[in-house]
Amino acid sequence: MTKLESPVHNSYINREISWLQFNARVLQEAEDETVPLIERLRFLGIFSNNLDEFFKVRYATVKRIVEAGKGAKNELGGIRAKELLEIITQIVIDQQSESLDILYDIVKKLKKENIHIINEAQIDDAQRDFIKEYFLKEVSPALVTIILNDEVVLPNLKDSGAYLAVKMLMPDDTKQFALIEIPKSVNRFVVLPKQGEKFFIIAVDDLLRHCLSDIFNIFDYKSISAHMIKITRDGELDFESDLSKSFIDKISDSVKHREVGEPVRFVYDKTIDKDTLEFLMSKMGIDETDSVIPGGRYHNRRDYMGFPSLGRTDLLYDKIEALPIKGLSLQTSIFEAIAKKDYLLHAPYQTFSYVVKFLREAALDPKVKTIKITIYRLAEISHIASSLINAAINGKTVTVSIELRARFDEQANINYAKQMEEVGVHLIFGVTGLKVHSKMCVIEREEGKKFHRYGFISTGNFNESTAKIYTDYTLFTANQKILKDVDKIFGFFETNYKINKYKHLIVSPHYTKREVFKLIDNEIENVSLGKEGLIRLKMNSISSYDMVDKLYEASRAGVKIQMIVRGLCCLIPGVPGMSENIEVISVVDKFLEHSRIYIFGNNGNPKLYISSADWMTRNIENRVEVSCPIYDKEIKQEIIDTFNICWKDNVKARVLSDSQENNYRVNDNEKIRSQYAIYDYYLKKLKD
Repeated sequence: MTKLESPVHNSYINREISWLQFNARVLQEAEDETVPLIERLRFLGIFSNNLDEFFKVRYATVKRIVEAGKGAKNELGGIRAKELLEIITQIVIDQQSESLDILYDIVKKLKKENIHIINEAQIDDAQRDFIKEYFLKEVSPALVTIILNDEVVLPNLKDSGAYLAVKMLMPDDTKQFALIEIPKSVNRFVVLPKQGEKFFIIAVDDLLRHCLSDIFNIFDYKSISAHMIKITRDGELDFESDLSKSFIDKISDSVKHREVGEPVRFVYDKTIDKDTLEFLMSKMGIDETDSVIPGGRYHNRRDYMGFPSLGRTDLLYDKIEALPIKGLSLQTSIFEAIAKKDYLLHAPYQTFSYVVKFLREAALDPKVKTIKITIYRLAEISHIASSLINAAINGKTVTVSIELRARFDEQANINYAKQMEEVGVHLIFGVTGLKVHSKMCVIEREEGKKFHRYGFISTGNFNESTAKIYTDYTLFTANQKILKDVDKIFGFFETNYKINKYKHLIVSPHYTKREVFKLIDNEIENVSLGKEGLIRLKMNSISSYDMVDKLYEASRAGVKIQMIVRGLCCLIPGVPGMSENIEVISVVDKFLEHSRIYIFGNNGNPKLYISSADWMTRNIENRVEVSCPIYDKEIKQEIIDTFNICWKDNVKARVLSDSQENNYRVNDNEKIRSQYAIYDYYLKKLKD
């Protein structure tokens, strides 16, 4: 993998560089020969998709800093913004080159499995007729072809859209340029008729190259060539000031305008003719602050995430069947079960259907009077949203805090927000200056002469699609003290000027740093008294320098700190005199590690929280986040057990260090692949 010359400045690793090294871990999965072949191809797609989002957000942010004439050295971990843009571009060029080598290796191995990915030069006579018909019926009607010349102003190319840059050499030796937009409405990979045991697949890019003569048949050219280009634009939303527009309409318009944001990255086929490249860059106004990346023949490799399986289950991960939760039934009342004890759902090992069941039961139960829930990222087809709409139709008072600024998932949220609004759901669009990222639900149910609360708090989004591939915890509870705190947060959404106090939950932006610091200080004090000091953390990312510094302080005091961080990590572990008591691993495997857990040893009586918050500045200071204590002893032990399994991983765990080399953890212990071992753990619990 790509090795950095000098990633560390001062006491932190730059967050952008650390994130790129996280994406390098994703690329390692594509390279790993123990991963099934088609899954390797899909990891390449994830790597590419991650990179697209990185440029839209993080690179675009650093570019704006440069354009504002600022160095931002302190904020960027000791690297000046302009220097950082250059470092990013070089890392990405190296990673792209590496990804191309991996792609060639996968394609070669697929061929041995009788799966042939062919280009336009490899089409045989039998395939030619099929391709011609497919082009005329499926592709041609969706094509947008732009003829270019010096006088014509180039239309804004779509963000992350893929285009074929066409050059025609005319009889008089003049050149005619054109762009073909590869339609998103057409499958990127076309499965051709099977020949015996052999499968054949052609990318729609190559299908278009084969059909260039049909597309440009009105031109009398001597030669024609086509090379792929892609542009990535700044993904920041700009809101209009039109007071007559609803918030939904403003967000909706901003999403549309994102397509024409400032360019931040330009990727091109490195075999493209120099004159074609210069013409396009001039037309598009690509400048020195943009990242210009020479790539391979194909871009938008994110489309490999949807590579057809062709029925070859032997080239895919074995499917696991999501397990039931012991003692909790989908056939009987979930409220009756929760009234007796708390239950924990650990997706995707256990079925997300319990969350949907909870809301469906609430929608139908005449005793349920109110439902309050936060929504961050909805699935494209959401049973969660349908249940809330059903509840409103049945006369329940439904309050939904829906975040319309959940980056790149705004459209699904907008669509469902409009549907919910139509049936009388009370919508809250966050809090001024804050995103609502907490994951919680509370209902009120009339029982006798009293109202009783039931609810759930989660580390992940209430999204049926991601629940199949993201690891997350959801606590179902009827603990009235915890749910009273949850209800207070919904009160804060309505009256933002009033800062509530919470007895059980730790809530951002007002309390997280202070309360977590208290918990860390308690571990420091335990060490000073000759007792054990222990902190165990699992999260997606840590980039808040305040939180990093506090962990350094604890390490220097002798507190043992174990961290599982999937993504970016600005903390540098294992440095004598600063962080010698801190170990950090990262697990990247079949599922996306997404759960956040904070465990504080508390001298043998652990305090444990599940949380929606990573330790990033935005989560601590600029979002509404909730960390929920776990009081049930069995659930507490279950979370500790699964943390232990993950911590012992020596198959998919990488050791994070100042070198940022992503070395796999190697030891002589029994091989533990934590995601498989955790599934076995839950299987065993069902049998006990």
